[in-house]
Amino acid sequence: MRYVWATGTHQGRIRDRNEDSVYPEVSGSGNGPLVIGVADGMGGHVAGNIASSLALATATEASPDSDIEMVERLASANEAILERVREQQELSGMGTTMTLGRFLEDGTFELAHVGDSRCYLVRDGELRQLSTDHTVVAELVALGHLKPEDVDKHPQRHLVTRTLGLGPVKIDSDTLSLEDGDRLIFCSDGLTSMVDHDGIRRIVTAGDDPEATIWNLIEAANTAGGVDNITVAMVDATA
Repeated sequence: MRYVWATGTHQGRIRDRNEDSVYPEVSGSGNGPLVIGVADGMGGHVAGNIASSLALATATEASPDSDIEMVERLASANEAILERVREQQELSGMGTTMTLGRFLEDGTFELAHVGDSRCYLVRDGELRQLSTDHTVVAELVALGHLKPEDVDKHPQRHLVTRTLGLGPVKIDSDTLSLEDGDRLIFCSDGLTSMVDHDGIRRIVTAGDDPEATIWNLIEAANTAGGVDNITVAMVDATA
């Protein structure tokens, strides 16, 4: 399988700094293995930018063809933040989401995820969310206590229930066999809180290459208000 990827991040229109991190920071192409990741440092907490950059650096430290499992990569990132806080108590409380994917030469895709950043699959013109949001409102929807259409108006819509860096954490994982023409999108909630599912689907199925598409998504989020940092990574797979 051959992969073409692009990544981008933007501060947005409101925030004083960018607490998101993305890996890799440059676009490229190759046959794999490839690791792609997005991390969103917890806004309003201490040193969210340190948490996201440290976690992503730790999770991607081993080469993509390493035998280290994806869940282990996130577990190591979690421990790295905890260790930094033990060394620097003034950083206590910092945390980050992370959505990390590995693309293997045979077309296998491995996903590991904590938080409310997301991973989407585009296949045959349809957009499907592969990751699960670890948020209060997502849990309420799953329990039938909240309608999906009411999520955007809920006062606790931004409360995350799982993050790296705040103690022991359960890490979600999944494996998928990719098909020719698949497109994978990783993004922080700075995109999904500004652009709805249909809006994202229209942009990512418009036929543009990954580089143009990620900046079209970022521009759409900023046009809608840009109230948070916006980070997007995209991978196209071809047989």
